[in-house]
Amino acid sequence: MADILSGKEVAKNIKENIKKEVVELNNVGISPTLGILRVGQNSDDIAYEKSILKNCDSVGIVAKVYELEESISTEGLLEIIEKLNQDMDIHGILIFRPLPKHIDEEQINNTISSLKDVDCMNPLNLEKVFEGDMDGFAPCTPKAAMKIMEFYDIPLEGAKVSVVNRSMVVGKPLSMMLLGKNATVTICHSRTKDLKKVTKSSDIVVTALGRAKYFDEGYFNENSVIIDVGISLDKGGNISGDVDFDNVNTKVKSITPVPGGVGSVTTSILLGHVVVACKHLK
Repeated sequence: MADILSGKEVAKNIKENIKKEVVELNNVGISPTLGILRVGQNSDDIAYEKSILKNCDSVGIVAKVYELEESISTEGLLEIIEKLNQDMDIHGILIFRPLPKHIDEEQINNTISSLKDVDCMNPLNLEKVFEGDMDGFAPCTPKAAMKIMEFYDIPLEGAKVSVVNRSMVVGKPLSMMLLGKNATVTICHSRTKDLKKVTKSSDIVVTALGRAKYFDEGYFNENSVIIDVGISLDKGGNISGDVDFDNVNTKVKSITPVPGGVGSVTTSILLGHVVVACKHLK
């Protein structure tokens, strides 16, 4: 049976540290505050908003929701972002994505203040990751994957790591983070030839395809460490990762569950970014 790399334990550890930092800031009269911009009534966004609000409350971070009409123009949204950029009582800004198709996301990304960009939308923050500077606001999901490996003492120095994702949201920034730890990284995707051969010969495999139970035991070896970032619904309508957990977890060294894995840590990373932004702006 594999070691289960629970994200809940990692998130709990991160949140305890955040609580202490929030108390320290409160003691000098500062209340770390997150501004949340939600455009429209998308049910997934509303569910995520409730989760964020609950998590903010659990660590003492103030959250202010700005609910906007789905018909808002790019110019209208930019105006609101600029107001939040200038508002010194707002320390972090979170914009739910994807935005409606008529919104120019590139303009939005370039307008949000890099100092308040807790979800790493501004290309300036992403550029820091590719320059090897991990002190800024790196994308939360890959940073969560790294935190899990750090928490469970997964050796990265010299390790062969396959990252099955090439997006700017997960795969590419995660690869830069892994390279910063001296891992040897192979970026893969759905069209990679002999994908099974590549992943099976790796020490660590990070999956982020978004295809429920796509990876069976044939993709791994008995010493594989699996970080499953994917989340989608299987044929039975149940939440599932990319890996067929029930069949794989008895045949590998360690694995993150879904749910309860990387996703559990991602929100905690975001909250940590709010505190960092607050300290930089105070």
